[in-house]
Amino acid sequence: MRARPRPDGRLVAVPQTFAVSDAVELAVVERSGFIESRHGGIAVVLAPDGTLLERLGDVSAFILPRSSLKPLQALACLSAGAPLEGEHLGLATASHSGTDRHVSVVREILASAGVGEDDLACPPAWPGDTATRDDMVRELGSPARVRMNCSGKHAAMLLTCTTNGWATDGYLDPEHPLQVHLRDVIERLVGEKTSVTAIDGCGAPIYAMSLFGLARAVHRIGNSSTTSPFALHRSAGALVQAVRQNPWTIDGPGRADTVVIERLGVFAKGGAEGVMVMVAPDGTTVALKMLDGSGRAATAVALRLLERAGALASADVADAMTRLSLTITGGGQDVGAIRPAF
Repeated sequence: MRARPRPDGRLVAVPQTFAVSDAVELAVVERSGFIESRHGGIAVVLAPDGTLLERLGDVSAFILPRSSLKPLQALACLSAGAPLEGEHLGLATASHSGTDRHVSVVREILASAGVGEDDLACPPAWPGDTATRDDMVRELGSPARVRMNCSGKHAAMLLTCTTNGWATDGYLDPEHPLQVHLRDVIERLVGEKTSVTAIDGCGAPIYAMSLFGLARAVHRIGNSSTTSPFALHRSAGALVQAVRQNPWTIDGPGRADTVVIERLGVFAKGGAEGVMVMVAPDGTTVALKMLDGSGRAATAVALRLLERAGALASADVADAMTRLSLTITGGGQDVGAIRPAF
């Protein structure tokens, strides 16, 4: 904990991210048989019924979930009445790669909200998809807000505002009615009160929470049904269904989240700084955070934890691993791999 001054001058305790002593080795980078690098972190696995199956490191440590928070934010938009479904709902949950197909859906959400691209408060960006970026450069294009990987989330937030008659100006202010509602729903799902509000890379508020709290929230979403008697659970079931039926929306062609959703039917959402949440078809849930902030091994570690829990077949995991960017090269040849340390 450290002290942070409030606007009124009082000091408040702020929980810090986990320390080296809280972490365990989750992955290694092997080159020509030599362990070149090691990735420490913390991870938790919950059974389909929500009970704790496995913990690696101190999972009560606080983290910033970054884009792994998007399923919670999208669900909160649904609970506020935003008319999102199918591809639109997938994009609301996405860290998309900015392809023309992604952008087309984001523009549809903006049109349904009666707003334009200039109303997006996320920063302009080049698309993450290399081919799309190359095309834009050849056509003398420039970074655009709608190409930013969080533009689907921002479009959903604007739609939530117009649906409720809330002002679209200042929709990222933590005290705006939209963000107050989102924070309330997030706290209910996580089971913890917000103690730290930070600003995510896209400019939206983001909240520190324990890794276990994040896992608990994602488990609740991933195990919800569209036939539940509870409205929030029905919405959560629709969200997971939308992503599983439209895996291209949440990431992009050949990218990690899309690959594992397509190949294994999991619900996966990576976040910056080495955060990953994943729910297997049977409801087994993993949440993890890499100590060094690198996400290059996060998907592989999450898959191995689900495999170890018996939620995914070993052969299916092995096949999915071959489709991820885990190979280490030297002189144009494969000489090693990024792999889980267990």
